[in-house]
Formats: sequence, C-alpha cells, structure tokens
Amino acid sequence: MSATTAHHPHPAHAHQHAPGCGHVAIPHNDHIDYAHDSHLHRVHEDHVDECVNPAHSVHEGHEHQHGLDCGHVAVPHEDHVDYVHDGHRHASHDGHWDDH
Repeated sequence: MSATTAHHPHPAHAHQHAPGCGHVAIPHNDHIDYAHDSHLHRVHEDHVDECVNPAHSVHEGHEHQHGLDCGHVAVPHEDHVDYVHDGHRHASHDGHWDDH
C-alpha cells in the first residue's frame, strides 16, 4: 500500500474488482482504483478498501483547468468530480487543484 493511502476497508463488498469487471479502472500511485457508486475502491489483500488520501495535497503549478471536454476522464468521487491526469486524480479545491 502506498504511504499516502490510508487503509479503509469497505465492508461487505462482494464484487471482485479486476480488469474487465465493468468499472472504470484508474491507475493511482502504486495500485489501480475502480470507480464504483461514486467512490473509489482498491483491491487490498483479500478485501476492498476505499481509496482515501488522508492529507491535503495541493498539486503545485497546475495551470490546466479541468472540466467538460478538457480531455481527461471525469470520475464522480463522493461530493465532487476527480479528473484522471498523468497517473493521478485532480480535484478542484478552493481555487487550486489537489492530488487525490
């Protein structure tokens, strides 16, 4: 597990995420996230975790403005939208972009 990713088991998750499982697969640091029901899952040992970054991580120097038709995959995530960009996800936050 990545040092920036907290361990948050998703209880009673019977679906097995894997390539071709029907959910959008998103490369994220050292693992793959799967978009499922407006949150992100990652396979961890014999269960699925919510992929959560516990720290506020500003993406410095990011001039690109994500939005409709920006060219990046938009992934609903809790109460906002993440944009997949260069192997990580960006989320708008207080006038800047965060790495999620």
